[in-house]
Amino acid sequence: MKILMVLTSHDQLGNTGKPTGFWLEEFAAPFYEFKDAGAEVTLASPKGGQPPIDPKSDEPGNQTEAMERYKNDPAAQRALANTSKLADVKADDFDAIFYPGGHGPLWDLANDRNSIALIEGFYNDGKPVAAVCHGPAVLKEVTYQGQPIVKGKRVTGFANSEEEAVQLTDIVPFLVEDALKRLGGQYEKAADWADFTVVDGRLVTGQNPSSSTSAARELLKLLG
Repeated sequence: MKILMVLTSHDQLGNTGKPTGFWLEEFAAPFYEFKDAGAEVTLASPKGGQPPIDPKSDEPGNQTEAMERYKNDPAAQRALANTSKLADVKADDFDAIFYPGGHGPLWDLANDRNSIALIEGFYNDGKPVAAVCHGPAVLKEVTYQGQPIVKGKRVTGFANSEEEAVQLTDIVPFLVEDALKRLGGQYEKAADWADFTVVDGRLVTGQNPSSSTSAARELLKLLG
């Protein structure tokens, strides 16, 4: 069982002068769910090398067991420091693809031609595609049989109300909830910050950082 995890390379939060990147829990929790299930995990990002960790995700109040495990795992740290370039990975080599969130993907992965082609490759081959929090933003330009991949599908992702809570509604290039709805997705959400993952066929989406583990587990179920 081979799983590809794709992380953002984008580290600037719009024009705020503040840093962004991927959300550490959304990488760490799924990474260990996959590893513990015996999967071989490959990490990739648009630029390759070390993807930027959103410093906010590593604040004292946001620590989790998976993050603690990562910090004591030199092999995982090395893997993260040496991600493959997205242009160099092929859907044929993997059984599933997973996108952690953080705000970074809104700027790079959402419009990245390699990422879009990869997701289409996985989906066309009957393989599952999963994304959590801001991760579902990567589906924005993806099509399946000539239609947006999310059209008519039950989906979730970072809610408008959650974006308002972190006061970034006017900073982000687009809102995940709005984008999914505009594309014809049947957007669903639970309470802000509650663990909520939706599965529709081969598409798995999680609402927020709390949904990282459940999204990973649902992906593993699809892989049987």
